[in-house]
Amino acid sequence: MKVISTNTGKATTFLWNGKAEQTGIFKYPTDEPLFLSKTEVHKDTVIDRTHHAGINKACYLFATDHYPYWRNLYPELNWDWGMFGENLSVEGMDESKMCIGDTYKIGNVVVQVSQPREPCYKLGVRFGNAKILKEFIDYGHSGTYVRILEEGEVKNGDQLRLLEKSKNTLTIKECFQIILAKEKDPILLQKAINNPSLPEYKRDRLKKYL
Repeated sequence: MKVISTNTGKATTFLWNGKAEQTGIFKYPTDEPLFLSKTEVHKDTVIDRTHHAGINKACYLFATDHYPYWRNLYPELNWDWGMFGENLSVEGMDESKMCIGDTYKIGNVVVQVSQPREPCYKLGVRFGNAKILKEFIDYGHSGTYVRILEEGEVKNGDQLRLLEKSKNTLTIKECFQIILAKEKDPILLQKAINNPSLPEYKRDRLKKYL
């Protein structure tokens, strides 16, 4: 796996139900390295800190391998890396193999896979079409948030090197599925609840389905 693009954004204002709101989802490639701190990516914009940034969502990664699929669905858009609001566009990232709790070194940063990205209405704003929310869920490749175990810089071309595989084999894709599925698979549900690297509040919500 390799970082193809480092992306940051500035506050963008849009109208939602007749009210002006702001978002940081409009991210674009930068030639500069990104400094990943414990709670955020420096020089990036985060508007809604209730649902973005923080210990469990310090940085968002999305696979470049999925871009052709989405470009085919939305050919009218002006495509570039960062379209999904990701800070790191990563080549070769497979959510069906990466597990919640896996630890990687990227550049001089150590990160741990923490949780999949759940789409909100602002992804629809970015794509100019609310239907992408259901399409994104149905496609099943969410990208992943990571927590930062050791702060540092990441630049284009840096490799993702696996340092430690999680003992709990819940993949990012499985986690995305169990969080959003109306009918919860009991085996997968228990697997998610038992994964200590999944944020506690996520596991507490899932316990209600037991």
